[in-house]
Amino acid sequence: MVLNTDGSVYHLKLKPGDVAETIFLVGDPARAKIISTFFDSVELEQSNREINTFTGFYKGKRMSVLSTGMGTDNIEIVVNELDALFNIDFETRLPRQETVSLNLIRIGTSGGLQPDISVDNSFVVSKYGLGLDGLAYFYEKGPLVMERELTSSFINQMDWDRDLPKPYAVKASSRLHEIIGRKWRTGITLTAPGFYAPQGRELRLKVADNTIIDRARNFKYSGYQVTNFEMETSALYLLSALLGHQAVTVCDIIANRITGDFNQDYHASMKVLIQTVLDRAVNL
Repeated sequence: MVLNTDGSVYHLKLKPGDVAETIFLVGDPARAKIISTFFDSVELEQSNREINTFTGFYKGKRMSVLSTGMGTDNIEIVVNELDALFNIDFETRLPRQETVSLNLIRIGTSGGLQPDISVDNSFVVSKYGLGLDGLAYFYEKGPLVMERELTSSFINQMDWDRDLPKPYAVKASSRLHEIIGRKWRTGITLTAPGFYAPQGRELRLKVADNTIIDRARNFKYSGYQVTNFEMETSALYLLSALLGHQAVTVCDIIANRITGDFNQDYHASMKVLIQTVLDRAVNL
């Protein structure tokens, strides 16, 4: 474990005690600041690279918000180092015998993959994160926390190209899914290892397989559809399951990849989402 000269963990630049046990994760550094303005008070503000951290109180509950940047690689760093703040002794750099389970709640934006998902005040909670990035297979116990039946079903129904990273599916925390995602649409969230080709977008470079979106949106498992595409959830769910944390993702749908609709001014709906999630998180 690498520490900075001031004793803080390397990438987050935070020390034990700096963050609360209920943590909101956002991709956009500016969104972390926005969420902090909803707090009744802020006791800590820290910034390093793309990671902005705020810790404070909301309706009497201590909470933190961190910006992670985009992608599963960034989430992999952030979740491991957040866990270290609570579950590794910084003096000995060894795991503690008694561990703390964190509430990790991702508030993000996403593209809808079903034609009936609106881009106006439409929120989707991820029952499963289905990663196309292959991260699970780099961890010894990664396959043990996967939803093996869902994973196999997706690979088989999609006739998945063996030259691409092997998909994996991980389930959200049932408790957080119930409390945070109450009454919102729920489904399977695809996590892509990029914004352009992995999500079927082309600028000057051609996509190797432009049928993934159409095939994925027709995939069903145990009554759930693939509802949306984003870039972080599968890694968040994977690492949380491996480390003993509770995780859930809720996204503001700002684009619909099937209808072509796009909401360029989603800031009002994002504030509604933030307010609702904060109010529900008080009960954790």
